[in-house]
Amino acid sequence: MNSTASTPISFDYPHQDAAGITCTAQAWAKTPPHLEGAEKAAVIARIKQLLVEKDATLVAHYYVDGDIQDLAMETGGFVADSLEMARFGKNHPAKNLIVAGVRFMGETAKILSPEKRVFMPDLDATCSLDLGCDAAEFAVFRAAHPDRVTVVYANTSAAVKAQSDWMVTSSCALAIVHQLKLEGKKILWAPDRHLGRYIQEQTGADMLLWNGACIVHDEFKAAELEMLKAAHPNAMILVHPESPQGVVDLADVVGSTSAMIKAVVDGTATEYIVATDKGILHRMRQLAPNKKLIEAPTAGNSATCKSCAHCPWMAMNGLQGILDCLENASGEIFVPEPTRTQALGCIERMLDFTKNHPDLLAKAQHGFVKNIGAA
Repeated sequence: MNSTASTPISFDYPHQDAAGITCTAQAWAKTPPHLEGAEKAAVIARIKQLLVEKDATLVAHYYVDGDIQDLAMETGGFVADSLEMARFGKNHPAKNLIVAGVRFMGETAKILSPEKRVFMPDLDATCSLDLGCDAAEFAVFRAAHPDRVTVVYANTSAAVKAQSDWMVTSSCALAIVHQLKLEGKKILWAPDRHLGRYIQEQTGADMLLWNGACIVHDEFKAAELEMLKAAHPNAMILVHPESPQGVVDLADVVGSTSAMIKAVVDGTATEYIVATDKGILHRMRQLAPNKKLIEAPTAGNSATCKSCAHCPWMAMNGLQGILDCLENASGEIFVPEPTRTQALGCIERMLDFTKNHPDLLAKAQHGFVKNIGAA
């Protein structure tokens, strides 16, 4: 039975409007000042010095400020999607990890490496998907469906992961859910409904979906995207599967952040319309400087726009925050026991699967056809 076709989605945010639990006002208010000139150079030089002295490495997500991405690459750190960030932090020998991203990424690093100290430039940098999936409410949801295997997206708290059988990222979710379907498992999925629907259509798995959404990807608009495509008929449309169905249906490529970057680098088109957080454009431009990149349309830069294609919590990561981590040991992440141990299993299960099945990881999917998949 297709559970989403016949069963209403059971859970949702307590508040979904801009005044509710996912309000970004505080996040935007805390956006760090943008450093320039000699001041920026001095801060970067000091960070580089302290990374060596403190036996630390910097791990950054594609969505954070370009200066931070560059600093990570220049100092032997890493810029990646959440799956590769988790792998890198676990395997790197440094005693201290600075994670530039959002809180669940820092928690994941600490869960995997309890012997290391993990820091973040701003501990208030969170995620609408995490905020929209309360651990206590999730426990009720899970208890109501004990016959289902619990699969949660990486964008969840340690407390939610502690209740789950599998953690997945957008790079490996299709392969893992497909394998569970082959094993005859029914799935309870949380929290992103758009990604869950996409995976269900691609795999045909029996999935019951939590009703959450990313404030960045949920803002992309199919009608405006069609008009933009008409103005750029030769452009390829790249869409992250956290986007609404109407946007995904217009895509030439559906994939994770890594898959989207690969599509630009390897693609033959000269123009690309990109439907994900615009922070990714920095790395795309570095790797494919001759390609024209166009931001996909959101609700617009107005009072009604909650994200305008940039996560406000990712924007809270700044150079000064990284320096504070190194100078003052600020922003340290702690995951208490037994939550850490309980959450470890679902993450290690994902890492083991991706290590043993690298050929199954999601690549950029071309020619998405509803109910059929990649054509």
